[in-house]
Amino acid sequence: MKVQSVRGTRDFYPEDMAFRQWLFERWRAASRRAGFVEVDGPVLEPLELYTDKSGPEIVEQLYWLQDKGDRRLALRPEFTPTLGRMVAARQAALPAPIRWFNISRCFRYERAQKGRLREFFQWNVDLVGVEGEAADAECIAVAIDGMKALGLGPEDVEVRVSDRRLLAALVRHLGIPDERVGQVFAILDKRGKVPPEALAAMLGDAGLAPREREGLERLFAWRSLEDVDARELATDEVREAVEGLRRLFGLLAAYGLTDWCRFDIGIVRGLAYYTGPVWEVSDRRGEHRAVFGGGRYDRLLGDMGAKPMPACGFGCGDVVLGLLLRERGLGPAAEAAAEYYVAVAAPGETGVPIAIIDVVRRLRQQGKRTQFDLKGGSLKSQMKKAADAGVRFVVIVGREGAERGTVILRDMATGEQRDVTLEELGG
Repeated sequence: MKVQSVRGTRDFYPEDMAFRQWLFERWRAASRRAGFVEVDGPVLEPLELYTDKSGPEIVEQLYWLQDKGDRRLALRPEFTPTLGRMVAARQAALPAPIRWFNISRCFRYERAQKGRLREFFQWNVDLVGVEGEAADAECIAVAIDGMKALGLGPEDVEVRVSDRRLLAALVRHLGIPDERVGQVFAILDKRGKVPPEALAAMLGDAGLAPREREGLERLFAWRSLEDVDARELATDEVREAVEGLRRLFGLLAAYGLTDWCRFDIGIVRGLAYYTGPVWEVSDRRGEHRAVFGGGRYDRLLGDMGAKPMPACGFGCGDVVLGLLLRERGLGPAAEAAAEYYVAVAAPGETGVPIAIIDVVRRLRQQGKRTQFDLKGGSLKSQMKKAADAGVRFVVIVGREGAERGTVILRDMATGEQRDVTLEELGG
């Protein structure tokens, strides 16, 4: 019986694995350049780690199981709750600020479609223990450094920045009661993802009067902080949030990131634990959903029963980003599996001569990626296999050369070949 892979998961063939490793290397390098250190946690977590944070309805979006000890467990859908649990477990002993990054395998039980799979990898960068916009700017700078390392520029993507405190203050200023702000946020997060008429219907179903819906449309017409109407700035809450965003954009300018970033009041971020500045990386051409995003989540540790600590960070999935990179022709250069192929010249000889193993051992000890014909075929078939493997050099071991301690080194790019000693080989 032919067994299919699970829907929404991927097989990583050699070229896919090369792309994945290339991506991970650049994520790690960007994190380390900013002084973040790598951590990891289990793929299986207690189910309540997610239900306590997001509510029982989150269960429908998870892969979960009941184990033999009747414990309810879930495959992690994101790393941030694990990070919170880990910090809470050793909070008193961890030096602040905590600068952690992680590349985790995550699972979400949702409809598989372009840009969204049930299994994916996510790059998380989190900064815990720092209040103020400097921490938010640092996380955005790391994210942009990672995109630069992948070959993307401000002509490809932009970082759209807002602040949930500002939007909440503006929504309340429109007359929408505080207890309905979360519901309105959840609907507004669907802007650009559902047709405008569907969004209007959802806002109407949420009980918003026409005047309140018109007020929201006016807010979303703003294109910069300078567009914030004086009537809105009349409240201290709005004024404070706007000043915070101005400080954040000033810091981003100091990082040299002005061309990458812009204000967008419509950035909400769907996760309820965000408490301040939020941002999303978007495709400039508008061909993809949000590439990734992040924000501030100052209440998470306190909500998990730990001592409250300010925190911010981001999570970057590999699926949408991978689509974008491939469309832009970005990725690792093709690389042969081996640099050297060791062949035996003696025709008709069966098996693998000890002399070949000796040469292979010497090359591998020097760090050279080396192959040979495990079946011990003819020289002609060995040379074909070497060419198919794309190696740069073929080392031909002959009986006479072996007695003199020399081999033939053939450069497959130029066709030139010469005798070299075993001591010279690989140098």
